[in-house]
Amino acid sequence: MVDKSLASNQSKSQQKRHANKPINQLFYDINKHKWLYAMLIVPIIFVVIWNYWPMYGIVIAFKDYSPAFGIWGSPWVGLKHFQRFFDSYFFVEIIGNTLRVSLYSLLVGIPLPIILALMFNEIKRKWFKSTVQTISYIPNFISVVVVIGMVTFFFSDQGSINQILSSLHMKPIDFLGSAKWFPHVYVWSGIWQGVGWGTLIYTAAMSGVPQDQYEAAYLEGASRIQCIKNITLPAIMPTIVISAILATGSVMSVGFEKAYLLQNASNLASSEVLSTYTYKVGLINGEYSFSAAVGLFNNIVNFVMLFIVNKAAQKTGENSLW
Repeated sequence: MVDKSLASNQSKSQQKRHANKPINQLFYDINKHKWLYAMLIVPIIFVVIWNYWPMYGIVIAFKDYSPAFGIWGSPWVGLKHFQRFFDSYFFVEIIGNTLRVSLYSLLVGIPLPIILALMFNEIKRKWFKSTVQTISYIPNFISVVVVIGMVTFFFSDQGSINQILSSLHMKPIDFLGSAKWFPHVYVWSGIWQGVGWGTLIYTAAMSGVPQDQYEAAYLEGASRIQCIKNITLPAIMPTIVISAILATGSVMSVGFEKAYLLQNASNLASSEVLSTYTYKVGLINGEYSFSAAVGLFNNIVNFVMLFIVNKAAQKTGENSLW
């Protein structure tokens, strides 16, 4: 009986030690890397303050918010503001404009950085490669306001493009005042600004491809196109998939600044997107609850799209976010 009791006590002691092992290991890791964890304090505080703390204000989407009563003192109205948005005559138009511009940006913006990165990777002269890459990065550091000024300079009625068309005895095109041309101006100005910067992640992924694979392929008589198809693209495919998933997760989020600055009465039929509409309703008209409901709807759609695309990537056997 004594032996059984002793064995039982030893077993319980071992189980207790095993249960405490993860906790002890955690404290050991924190103590071992304490300065690395200390460096995380500022970013964590920043994210909590700017990304998580304001989320409590999302409840105003379900209230008739009044600054006089505050967030919690304003009366609850349930889904009233969502119903108002869904029943409005401009709902279909705004959603259509947002999807048109966003999907256009995705269809052009996802493959072009990959193609440009592949072209950079084929440049053998290092000085020329670094020069071209640096030039392609520069537009990313230009502010949106300056970019819009450049777009206006080139594409206005008296801009450089229309002057060239006039000198060729061609009819000038109203690029900035036409609803038909707004998506093209918006998307391609964004491509010019960001395509070079978008190659960074793919260039970094290509740098990890072993050079002996290329050498072996060349010895077997493979061309550059075949090397790109069979070596480079498969190596960077996980990066492409993750980037595409993240881009699709913001399908309803068209950049506010550029859309608002390019917007005018003539192109409003295609330039009024969710972000500009939320700004006008929320800040200009003071309908904070309605604006919050529209923004919440936008974020929910983005999350659903992110979840669907991520699940599709899992089904196809490619990398996924989770």
